[in-house]
Amino acid sequence: MFFKKVNKINSRIDTLVGTDTVVSGDIIFSGGLRIDGTIRGDVREQAGTQGTVVVGENGCVEGAVSATKIVLIGSVVGTVKASQFIELQSKARIKGTLYYKSLEMHVDSVIDGNLVHNEENETDEPV
Repeated sequence: MFFKKVNKINSRIDTLVGTDTVVSGDIIFSGGLRIDGTIRGDVREQAGTQGTVVVGENGCVEGAVSATKIVLIGSVVGTVKASQFIELQSKARIKGTLYYKSLEMHVDSVIDGNLVHNEENETDEPV
């Protein structure tokens, strides 16, 4: 069997929100972002880039999260949109709608909301 490595997570971290940090406001990033603190606002990748968000075990986002690839170990209260891949590790908690193309969900992770699968050829406009 041969599989493309499109779901491979880039381990490079360009921006870190530390454990004792609380950010109130939106964050727009490029590259890799790791969140070990709390963000009260939306988190999204810069337009035209492909970013990776890692929400660590103690990380919490109270707002929407949108990126090409997302690894969730902590919690998100809000909409989560992964245009390519999302991995929910065992302590992950989402309260809100999850939009995904490819999903890896470990035992004991929790989604309290809806799952919406996005096909590669889907559009927002009716046919």
